[in-house]
Amino acid sequence: MNVQVKNEIPLCPGAPTFQEIMRSDGGPIKDVLALQSNPPQSRADIPFSQYTSQDFFNQEMEKMWRKVWQYVCREDQVAETGDYLVYDIGRHSIVVVRTDEGLKAYHNSCLHRGTKLKPSNTSGWSANLQCPYHGWTWSLEGTLGEVPCAWEFPHLDYEANRLPEVQVDAWNGLVFINLDKQAQPLLDYLGVLPEHFKDWPWTDWYLFMHLEKELACNWKTAQEAFMEAYHTPLVHPELTQVVGDWNMQHDVFDDHVTRDLCALAVASPAAKKKISEQERIDRVLLGGRSVDGKTVQLEEGQTARNAMAKQVRKGLETQYGMDTSTFSDAEMIDSIKYNLFPNIFLYTGMAMRSIHRVKPIANDPNRCTFEVMMMRPVPKGGVRPDPAQMVRIPEETNYVDVPELAAFPLSQITFDQDTGNLRAQHEGMLASEKGAETLSIYQESRIRAFHDTLEKYLAK
Repeated sequence: MNVQVKNEIPLCPGAPTFQEIMRSDGGPIKDVLALQSNPPQSRADIPFSQYTSQDFFNQEMEKMWRKVWQYVCREDQVAETGDYLVYDIGRHSIVVVRTDEGLKAYHNSCLHRGTKLKPSNTSGWSANLQCPYHGWTWSLEGTLGEVPCAWEFPHLDYEANRLPEVQVDAWNGLVFINLDKQAQPLLDYLGVLPEHFKDWPWTDWYLFMHLEKELACNWKTAQEAFMEAYHTPLVHPELTQVVGDWNMQHDVFDDHVTRDLCALAVASPAAKKKISEQERIDRVLLGGRSVDGKTVQLEEGQTARNAMAKQVRKGLETQYGMDTSTFSDAEMIDSIKYNLFPNIFLYTGMAMRSIHRVKPIANDPNRCTFEVMMMRPVPKGGVRPDPAQMVRIPEETNYVDVPELAAFPLSQITFDQDTGNLRAQHEGMLASEKGAETLSIYQESRIRAFHDTLEKYLAK
C-alpha cells in the first residue's frame, strides 16, 4: 500500500499530530495507519432544515435509505438455520434469516393482508415464516406453502407469491442489507474497508453488550456528536489529561468511508496544566490498577501510553490467548474509528472494539435511537459465548444507571455527557434565527463529507 501525503490542513498550534504521537511510540507502523486523506471541501453553511424538516426527512427515506447498504447484525446472531432477526428502518421492516442456502432477507409483510410476519425489533429461531393473523406460511427459502382454507383461493398463484427478497450480504462477520435490487455489490460499497481491516478481523470477536437508547433529536445530530472532538474539552473536561482531541486525525477516503484517529494516554491541546506520566497512567487505568489488580509504577522514561499498551497486551494474551506481537501501541490503545455511510461507526482498536449505530425512529425527524455494541475476543480453544441481547434504555434514563455499563464508569459518564446535549441542540435548531450551522474546515470535516454524500443521494 502506498502512503499518501495529506493536503495542507490547519493543525492545532503547538500540539503534536496523531502521526507524531504514534511514531514516538517506536516500533513498526502499519501502512493503513500512516495514511492521511482529507481533500478540500466547501465552507458553505448547512441549513438546519436538513435536520428538522419532515419533507427533507421523507426524501432521505425514499432516496437514500432505500439505496444504501445498512448494517443489520453480526453473523453469529443468525448463525444457525432458522435463526432470524428483524431490522426496521422508517416504514420498512426486513426479516433476515439463516437458511440451508445461506442468508436471506425478506420484506416483513404477509402477502395475504399485510401483517408483519415477525414483530419489530425481535430475533429468535423459527422453522418457517408464518403470519400470526391467518396462518399463511412460507419456508425459510421464501416459498409459499400452507394456506389455511386453500379452497378459498383458487385464483392464488403460489409461485408468484414468494416472499419479496432484499439484497443481503456479509463482510468481516457483519451482515448488511440493501433495499435496492440494483445496488452495487457490498464489497464495492465498502470502499477501502476490506483492505484496511485485513489485519483486524472481527469474526473471532463476539458481542457481549448491546444497548439502545432513545434520543429526542434527528438521527444525524446524534451521529455527528461522534464525528468530531471539537466539543471534548468543554463537554468532557475530565478527559483533557488523557485524550488527544483537538489534534486527532480526520480522514475522508470516499463517499462512504471516513475515519478519525484519536491518541489516548496523552494530554489534550486544551489541557490547562501539566501532569506527570505517572499521574496520567493512574487516570487512564482508573486508579492505576493493572489487569492483575496491582498498581502500575512507571519505569524511568516510560510513557503512560507504553504502560497502557502493555496492560492491554497482557489482558488480551492472558484472558483470551491472543498474540499481540504484530500490533503497534496505537492499535492496542488508541481510538481507531471508521464511519460507514450512512449510520455506523466501527471502532477497531484492540482496547476498544465496538459498533455504534444511529437510526431514525419510524418516520419522525425529531427522534432516533443510538446503539452501543461492545465486543470481546473469543477465547482461544474456548466455547464461543452467545451474543448479548439488546437492552433498551428510555431517553430519561442515564447511562450511569444502566447496570450493564457498571464496569465501564468512564463510558457511562461520557455517553451521558454526549447524549445529554442532543435534545438542547435539536431544540436550538428549531429556535434558530440564523437557520444554519457553520462547520470548521478540519475538525468537523467528516460531518461536511457526510452531508456531501447525503446530498448526492438526494440529487439522484
